[in-house]
Amino acid sequence: MFEQITARELADDIDADEDGYAIVDTRPEDSYGSWHVPGAANVPFGPAETLDDEQEAAVDEHADDDSIVTICGKGATSTTLAAELDAAGYDDVAVVKGGMRDWNALYEQARVDTSDDVGIMQFQRRGKGCLSYLVGSPDAEEAVVVDPTRHIEQFVVAAAEHGVEITHVLDTHVHADHVSGGRELADKLDVPYHLGARAEERDLQYEFESLEDGDTIHVGDVEITALAEPGHTTEMVNYRVGDEAILTGDALFVDSVGRTELEFGDDDAENGAEMAYETLHETLTALPDDLTVLPGHVTVTSDGRFENGSPGEPVSAPLETVEGQLDLLGLDRDEFVERLVEDVPAKPANYETVIDINIGRERPESSRQAAKLETGANNCAA
Repeated sequence: MFEQITARELADDIDADEDGYAIVDTRPEDSYGSWHVPGAANVPFGPAETLDDEQEAAVDEHADDDSIVTICGKGATSTTLAAELDAAGYDDVAVVKGGMRDWNALYEQARVDTSDDVGIMQFQRRGKGCLSYLVGSPDAEEAVVVDPTRHIEQFVVAAAEHGVEITHVLDTHVHADHVSGGRELADKLDVPYHLGARAEERDLQYEFESLEDGDTIHVGDVEITALAEPGHTTEMVNYRVGDEAILTGDALFVDSVGRTELEFGDDDAENGAEMAYETLHETLTALPDDLTVLPGHVTVTSDGRFENGSPGEPVSAPLETVEGQLDLLGLDRDEFVERLVEDVPAKPANYETVIDINIGRERPESSRQAAKLETGANNCAA
């Protein structure tokens, strides 16, 4: 009889680099090609199919006598395949409960190296590459959450585990690749929810407390300063945490910068690129070189790996290092704008609907619908 394993168990096995099992992804070829777990091979298998000789041969070639783990979008067709393999005499077969949907809701936590006065925990949404933060003062037992995703319970639990009370919730901008949990978390805790002041220009359908450039929030003695950084969006703000770090949202990643046409549209993307150039060269790169850059995303490759770093390890770099390794920052204004406007990657799935939800024009009908809207890795980098 085949068994079920969780996405968490699969991730732990992948991270431990254990040999002896083969992952078989039953989704259609295009779904697999755009996004799958590390090491998975594609053997398309439909919900009404029975195992044929060609599919069995493909499984055998990939498995090479190893244990077999099947996975699909939600756990349905992979369960059918697991049952077929079990009936065909395969001894060691498991199916990932919840499939890629559960993989998409899997998180890691990484503690960022700081002084004893500041505590920063980075939350890594493993399948999408979204990064959120719990930033606090251990002495004052207070913290803020920055860019929370919709799985808000993990931030509440983490705050309790670290002995801090969440006093503010902040978003760096109106996100396009995932449903923000900012308003829901702030409402649940009855604390202020903040966005940059220029968010007032985007006709948001809910109340928030705006932060102007230079405004500060304190948690104990830790000063968090909002810095207006338009480009990826008009209302983008970054949050400087004392002399320790700069939470850069989608303005600056450790390996790229934020794309500019998701809010502005293809026709006006050049305006966003002009803003981004000024943000990068007049504000961000003028900050102290030793500030730690903590971005809003890490690039997740199509085969499910972090482009930079490893799950459970901080995705970060000193500002000086990021400046030195990003060719984009060395371009003059015209070259930079042309690169961002002309060399545009595929847009995030369902981004217009996700923006409407985060602006407050729409509400997801259920958590299942939200999960479907967010399927796949983020694609917010230029």
